[in-house]
Amino acid sequence: MKNLKDILYKVSMEAVVGKTAITINSIQFDSRKVELNDVFVAIRGTLSDGHEFIKKAVAQGALAVVCEELPEDVVNGVTYVQVENSHSALAIMAANYYDNPSENLKLVGVTGTNGKTTIATLLYNLFTKAGYKVGLLSTVKVMIADTEFSATHTTPDSLTINSYLRKMNAEGLEYCFMEVSSHGIAQHRTTALQFAGGIFTNLSHDHLDYHSSFAEYRDVKKSFFDHLPASAFALANVDDKNGQIMLQNTKAKKYTYALKSYADYSAQILENQFSGLLLKLNGNEVWSRLIGNFNAYNILAIYAAAELLGLETQESLRIISELNSVSGRFQYIVSKEKITAIVDYAHTPDALQNVLETINSIRTKNEELITVVGCGGDRDRTKRPIMGRIAGALSTKVVLTSDNPRTEDPEKILEEVEAGVEPQNFKKIIAVVNRKQAIKTACQLAKPNDIILIAGKGHETYQEVNGVRSDFDDLKIVTEFLSQLNK
Repeated sequence: MKNLKDILYKVSMEAVVGKTAITINSIQFDSRKVELNDVFVAIRGTLSDGHEFIKKAVAQGALAVVCEELPEDVVNGVTYVQVENSHSALAIMAANYYDNPSENLKLVGVTGTNGKTTIATLLYNLFTKAGYKVGLLSTVKVMIADTEFSATHTTPDSLTINSYLRKMNAEGLEYCFMEVSSHGIAQHRTTALQFAGGIFTNLSHDHLDYHSSFAEYRDVKKSFFDHLPASAFALANVDDKNGQIMLQNTKAKKYTYALKSYADYSAQILENQFSGLLLKLNGNEVWSRLIGNFNAYNILAIYAAAELLGLETQESLRIISELNSVSGRFQYIVSKEKITAIVDYAHTPDALQNVLETINSIRTKNEELITVVGCGGDRDRTKRPIMGRIAGALSTKVVLTSDNPRTEDPEKILEEVEAGVEPQNFKKIIAVVNRKQAIKTACQLAKPNDIILIAGKGHETYQEVNGVRSDFDDLKIVTEFLSQLNK
């Protein structure tokens, strides 16, 4: 039970009807969850408008309503608070309700198109191995020390975030590393959180189904750094042209990392093999089990962040050499026939290109590189032909297939992907709509020493077709098919 007046602290209010000195039970933004003495926050979403459910929420017992537009018929005994932005108000209220838990630990946000999950998870693993109690909020899972919770969004809603952070406080956690998505920033889910640091990975083509332009997508990411406090650090990859833009207006202490440009933290790739990377980080050599140029950036980012958070350099390097790849990020197995199968989350043009170029830089070119790839339905359609062009250009064979079609016709999605394939690469392309059959086809096409890349779904253990999620694990399926080849 909390006092509404206390929960509204720092919320910009335009009008109040009724009393704020009342005790409320909990905060809800889903009218279906409203119970007696709750406060209901009416959110304007992409699919529905919470203002349409104010009357329902009050009928279910809401004692207070926070909204951008006051209803025509206000109910006696119910408090109505008009605000400019309900998303922002919800975030501030959530932080107040849970006693501002982010202020009691060192919270570091990781944002960018690619690498968020890997960097956040590797930092969680690094600091855990260093003996600290650590939290993780990621696309793959939520961790509170050793306790795992399933994740539903890259950046959860502000109530969920603060609820997890409050649990981390109760367990005495010292650090938390979280992914910060463009959706999360745009919808103010991270507003009112106290960050100790922010990391920018890179920016490429993604989420243009949600953001009206690439410039808007970039500026949303930038706003995360604009709001970092002076006590925080801002660490940006300046090999990406947007890295310096992220740092332009931040009050935080600015640091840079790069493989190609002058930066505070630099790395050289000395060896790049399927067994791992030999790197020189600011003059210190370290062997990593992770693979590829893109992982060199990820390792450099965690090395820099660890130092900025006070971890001793030699201890950091020792632990980095022990870290394994993150679930669904360049995970690979080798069959008895010496066929290598790689599962990766690469679902953007940039990520797909990075993974394929990494494989091509390691392989001897005597092997086939067979890529299984598709694009998700109900998402950014403009990237589909680009993904097709990249797959066709950088693979020796391509099996186009379904990702998560959701409510779209999977065959039409494949047509849009295939439209980007250049004429000289048409002969490389096979279309197999059923993803399981596509993976089986790739395994049947493969000969000893060949490489199969299964891209797009990575850690996901489901496939969504027409709103129905079915069990589907790329790594498990390819492992089964490869084991059956010589039977």
